[in-house]
Amino acid sequence: MSINTVIFDFDGTVADTNGVVINSWQHTYKTILGNEAPEEEIIKTFGEPLALSMEKAFPETPVNEAIAIYRGYQVRHFEEMIEPFEGMDQLIKDLKKKGYQVGIVTSRMRNTTMQGLEKFGLVSYIDDIVTCDDTSKHKPDPEPVLISLAHFGIKAEEAIMVGDSMFDIKCAHNAGVRAVLVDWAIAVSQEELEGPDGPDYIIKTAGELLEII
Repeated sequence: MSINTVIFDFDGTVADTNGVVINSWQHTYKTILGNEAPEEEIIKTFGEPLALSMEKAFPETPVNEAIAIYRGYQVRHFEEMIEPFEGMDQLIKDLKKKGYQVGIVTSRMRNTTMQGLEKFGLVSYIDDIVTCDDTSKHKPDPEPVLISLAHFGIKAEEAIMVGDSMFDIKCAHNAGVRAVLVDWAIAVSQEELEGPDGPDYIIKTAGELLEII
């Protein structure tokens, strides 16, 4: 069955949010512990549900308190610090012109996801958005992608998911959907790429996705 729907992760895939995410983490570390963390430790959390990451990083601090510090900083600086990865905004527009349905499945909150899509001028090109506000289980559980498939009214084999982390790849595979990893991902090791849960495809540029589908 041919693909008619493309589902994108947002952070690290469509949007270069690496800077604002790292800065939000460092602000939280400094506020709670008085010092910054090694950047590589923060990168390891990319794609993971925020509450889980906060529980591990700050076991002595209530999760809601840590998240409030993190999100308070991020909301203040989000729009000024993010940009679309090269070619991704045009890719989404091209997909719509070609008749594909386009969705977003993200572990981010809906308000900042919409803020980013509005900045990039992409809101009218997105047919469905599933955020952490819409799910009880998060990546790599299949629930977010299964919800997206249900919203579109399609079978798993009719969709493909594009992401930048193993959480995205596993979420897609757990839902029976083929998965594409973007080459600009910074949180995936070579061992993970070559492992049994590795992506079905890797794209080095946004436009390469059109060659796959």
